[in-house]
Amino acid sequence: MSESGFGFDTLKVRGGYDPREHNFAVSVPIYQTASFELGDTDRVERLLRFNEDGYLYSRMGNPTVTVLEKRVAALDGGTAAIAVASGMAAITYTLFSVAERGGRILTTPHLYGGTVDSFKRIYPQFGVGIDQVTDPNDPEAFRRGITPETRAIFIESISNPNATLLDIQQIAAVAHENGIPLIVDNTFATPYLLNPLKHGADIVVYSATKALGGHGNVIGGVIVEGGTFDWANGKFPQFTEPHFLLRDDAGVERSFLELAPQSPFTLRVRLTYLIYFGAVLSPFDAYLLLQGIETLSERVQKQVATAEKIVRYLESQQGVAWVSHPAAQGSPYRSLAEKYFPKGAGSTFTFGFNGSGAQLETFINSVRLFSYQANVGDSRSLIINPPKTTHGELTPEELLFAAIPPETIRLSLGLEEPNDLIADLEQAFATALKRGGITHGNQKEQ
Repeated sequence: MSESGFGFDTLKVRGGYDPREHNFAVSVPIYQTASFELGDTDRVERLLRFNEDGYLYSRMGNPTVTVLEKRVAALDGGTAAIAVASGMAAITYTLFSVAERGGRILTTPHLYGGTVDSFKRIYPQFGVGIDQVTDPNDPEAFRRGITPETRAIFIESISNPNATLLDIQQIAAVAHENGIPLIVDNTFATPYLLNPLKHGADIVVYSATKALGGHGNVIGGVIVEGGTFDWANGKFPQFTEPHFLLRDDAGVERSFLELAPQSPFTLRVRLTYLIYFGAVLSPFDAYLLLQGIETLSERVQKQVATAEKIVRYLESQQGVAWVSHPAAQGSPYRSLAEKYFPKGAGSTFTFGFNGSGAQLETFINSVRLFSYQANVGDSRSLIINPPKTTHGELTPEELLFAAIPPETIRLSLGLEEPNDLIADLEQAFATALKRGGITHGNQKEQ
């Protein structure tokens, strides 16, 4: 039975791995080696001509990392994947690969702060331009934002930090009408909650550091290719031009599209950006991510349920001005959540602290179970103030454009007992609001 016939929970445990190919090891071995024996000169020729699968040097590929790549590709329904050393490397390699030679990326203001800052400070230095739509909730805004130089649309499936949603299918249609791919950062959702490729996306990227790994112990990123985009439409000569490195047995140069028609994108990222820019994921880190993925659905399912309970609690509190999560009352994203996220729209979201700046700081400093750290998707519940940390690179005007006011607090729900987390928030509210001269304990009038 092929892997295509297996369900999600089977793939997350067994996808991409055949013990017979690894000395019958039950757990994926850690191939902690820099290089590999080449055998003989004839085998080297076969490897270099892509006539035989194998490994030369761990900067180009490693068996432990390969299992991770195959497993994530299987979970997302992609034709191939490539693992790199961080989520930012995954984004950068992906966007550079489509927009090199002076292209532009069309995106939204609802992105991780580091992504926004890199778009502002780094990408223009490499000739890649960035454009933002003013109203990402309107798919037509993306159509209006496309220029002749636009080479991709880039969005987050669940935005950081406010958990806003977009109509992926409509945005994909706009992208394809203009001959460009839709690239989706699916970090918050994971392939358990959403498969963007099934809704028209062409490339999916992850910060595997977050929910994929799920335990806050490793940095990594993954790029997944859908295998259906037409890279030969004239806008992407980098995929169709003959390449000296891709010569066949007769010495004839081939293009990435000729050599790998179902996975030219990830092959090109591997043989250009990965091996020369060098953000390589280590075998041990790949092993840790594989361990995390084995419990992905169980973890995310519980975290989503906990998040919805915390949303209900926060909505009843006088110390809360607003809650931004698709499950919140009155959320403008309820219909999109029903369409794209029937299992739940993630476990990371924001709320507005109803108090002074000093009280907000007291609130954060008073939590005992929540960890104050710049990460999400951990097995531990996390809290942070994005305007000063994860999105601290943004100017006041950019924060306003991204709908991140000063009172914003972000929660990432873990695997603790929900009632314990509510009790922790309760005592932190009491401490912060009492210190500010406000009596806590009264719920909002319903």
